Amino acid sequence: MQSVTIVLAFLAAVAVAAPQFGQPQQQFLQNPVAILRDDRQDLGNGEFSYVFEADNGISESRRGYVGAFGQSNMEGSYRFPLPDGSFAEVRYVADENGFRAESPFIPTPHPLPAHAIEQIRIAEEQRARGITFE
Repeated sequence: MQSVTIVLAFLAAVAVAAPQFGQPQQQFLQNPVAILRDDRQDLGNGEFSYVFEADNGISESRRGYVGAFGQSNMEGSYRFPLPDGSFAEVRYVADENGFRAESPFIPTPHPLPAHAIEQIRIAEEQRARGITFE
């Protein structure tokens, strides 16, 4: 009898913890997002462009072109709404020098302390004079 109680308690816990799939889908259906623009162009030689805009403020634009070593380089931007009603925008380039993104929303490292900057200056000065340490 005790094992039946444990099994029933387990099944009840599983039922309570199960994800509720209907709620998010219903919310989406109540607030559909209209696609305002979806333009895609592929020239077939590695060059392309893409522009997407939705009525909720989400947008993306991207341009691709062939890089110096035959790879696909890209540059573009994307934008999305934040909970406070403002928008975040990120601009980026992906090319021979890697991926670089710019936005005030991207965290940046703290500035180096003055003593570290001074040490770097001294090391560069020593290197310029041919001084090395092994």
